[in-house]
Amino acid sequence: MKEPYLVELKNITKRFPGVVANDRVNFNVRQGEIHVLLGENGSGKSTLMSVLCGLYRPDEGEIIIRGTKMSFRSPRQAIMAGVGMVHQHFKLIDSFSVAENVILGDERIPRVLNMQQIENNLAQLSARYGLQINPSAMVWQLSVGEKQRVEIVKMLYRGTHVLILDEPTAVLTPQETGELFRNLREMADSGRGIVVITHKMHEVMAIADRVTILRRGRSVATLEKEQINRRDLAWLMVGHDVVRQIAKKTPPGNKNVLTLKNVHCLNDLGRPGLTDISFTVRSGEIFGIAGVAGNGQRELAEVIAGLRPLTRGEVFINDYNITNCSPRQAIDRGVSLVPEDRLGTGLVPNLNAVDNLILKGYRKGRLRWGPFLKRNIAKEKAEELVERFDISLSALDAPVKLLSGGNLQKLLLAREITSSPQLLIAVYPVRGLDIKATEAVHNLLLEQRSKGLAVLLISEDLEEIFKLSDRIGVLCGGHITGVMPADMTDVEEIGLLMMGIKNQGDNNI
Repeated sequence: MKEPYLVELKNITKRFPGVVANDRVNFNVRQGEIHVLLGENGSGKSTLMSVLCGLYRPDEGEIIIRGTKMSFRSPRQAIMAGVGMVHQHFKLIDSFSVAENVILGDERIPRVLNMQQIENNLAQLSARYGLQINPSAMVWQLSVGEKQRVEIVKMLYRGTHVLILDEPTAVLTPQETGELFRNLREMADSGRGIVVITHKMHEVMAIADRVTILRRGRSVATLEKEQINRRDLAWLMVGHDVVRQIAKKTPPGNKNVLTLKNVHCLNDLGRPGLTDISFTVRSGEIFGIAGVAGNGQRELAEVIAGLRPLTRGEVFINDYNITNCSPRQAIDRGVSLVPEDRLGTGLVPNLNAVDNLILKGYRKGRLRWGPFLKRNIAKEKAEELVERFDISLSALDAPVKLLSGGNLQKLLLAREITSSPQLLIAVYPVRGLDIKATEAVHNLLLEQRSKGLAVLLISEDLEEIFKLSDRIGVLCGGHITGVMPADMTDVEEIGLLMMGIKNQGDNNI
């Protein structure tokens, strides 16, 4: 008799006001397989997985776990049934320790806690799967990458049979990614079913036993391993071929737009965040910063943008010293920042598109008439940018928090690019975006490069770094461990530098 699926979703339909997020979707997971789920933003991937893990209840359809029909009223019931999900936006309590977060809500834990024993068990479990964590550390002290590892360990600790991972490699080096893939294969070989949500084609090719593609809330195809190829996947996801490499027609200029000299600063914990950082970014150049999250990327962007003070060193824009200047002074000198946190730092969630687009320019130019704003001019400008940057909006006066990730990023880039910058700092510009939105953002960055703009690209995705960058600098522990031309290095060398094995060459190129 054929073994039943670990999980089977039959004709799942989930509606929200005015939207059918999932339309009669069928999806299943076999024992011992890695099943990859692909689709654009808004295609229904997150909704489908939220139905499976108990966050949403389907309007129609069935959830079958190991041959038994189930109805989950909460994520706890799903976890008890063996289904656990590591979300892209973590579900951790910052003021609790790692161990406390892992055992929170676990009914198996006795009333009298032996935290030392629990921490020892967690350390052994995390070491077994190559997900090193400190069980006694407070969550607020952890980097983004460490928080993701805690989420994975939490699901493993609770004995999940079906583990859903949303973009699990976003914060890992190539070596760590390879180790994770080996561990995921071990989990699958031990009888678990693994669901991986990713936008990276090389990861699909490396780990998928099957791939299901969603488009506009419907399942368009499920492919077996032998049927998987990049071209077909891209076509099924977006309906047209995707350019994987874009040739750069012009070489970088000779003018140094950004210069950092021996920069030091502290992080939020009062410890060294950056130590002796020196490099330059030229006009018409994309300078990529590679590194695992939490190694000084945020501090670097904030130091240049005037959001974090230096303790030593100097920062220059076009030979003008902006060391420890205010954010307004940095903006006036031509520094534009596309931060990691789109809705927390980059945009104001409850304001509409018009107000967000004029945030940097309302003090001057055509938008101002004495102490008053020219609302008609502001609206005309917003309409022009929405059309030019192909931003999908329900209405100009709707809060931007209602937009998808891709449209939020294009809105943010539209404002920053049209503010006549000398330097554009793009921090994780395509994190969480689907392949179509990623392609649009990459084309925008390359277009600005061709116009002579200096771009500092901070990313954890080495495919993105190699695709866009002219030169690559690697951050590890707040230090630059190497700087080299993108066409004179490879993924393995960059990965070693990300682990702290320094390049012997000149880092101050």
